[in-house]
Amino acid sequence: MTDAQRSGCPINLSLEVLGDKWSLLIIRDMMFGNRRHFRELLTKSEEGISSNILADRLKTLLEQGIITREDDPTHKQKGIYSLTEQGIELLPVLAQMAAWGYKYLPVTEELGIRARLLSEGGPKMWAEFMDELRENHLGAKRRRRSGPSVGERLQAAYESVVNGR
Repeated sequence: MTDAQRSGCPINLSLEVLGDKWSLLIIRDMMFGNRRHFRELLTKSEEGISSNILADRLKTLLEQGIITREDDPTHKQKGIYSLTEQGIELLPVLAQMAAWGYKYLPVTEELGIRARLLSEGGPKMWAEFMDELRENHLGAKRRRRSGPSVGERLQAAYESVVNGR
């Protein structure tokens, strides 16, 4: 434990890394929105993060080993952010937070549909989605399942609600 840490409690230590207002939203956007570039993370989130806060949080997530950054081969000045295994394993945490929020808070139908589906799908669905994230972010090979992926099903449900308005 360092002097900067309040205690060695696992909840405290996790909050010291992820407990700010933005880090889990950045991870959410990487997981569910497949946003991998700075500009996408900056402009495609409803919450409206500022560029200096985004840069700071990305730096922290990089330092903590939750994401990585590689140069984008299509553009010298761009980077591609990827979740690490540590980042991918936050999916159940986000799914549980989303389920709690869906149950107790006034979420909108379009932004709550993924939470509902992940809650209904439970750990089996989360494991399948984490395998998809490993393939997309880590290059891991996975056994192909028939039908649409979890990510595709979540996106289709969201689009269905949005288009059904």
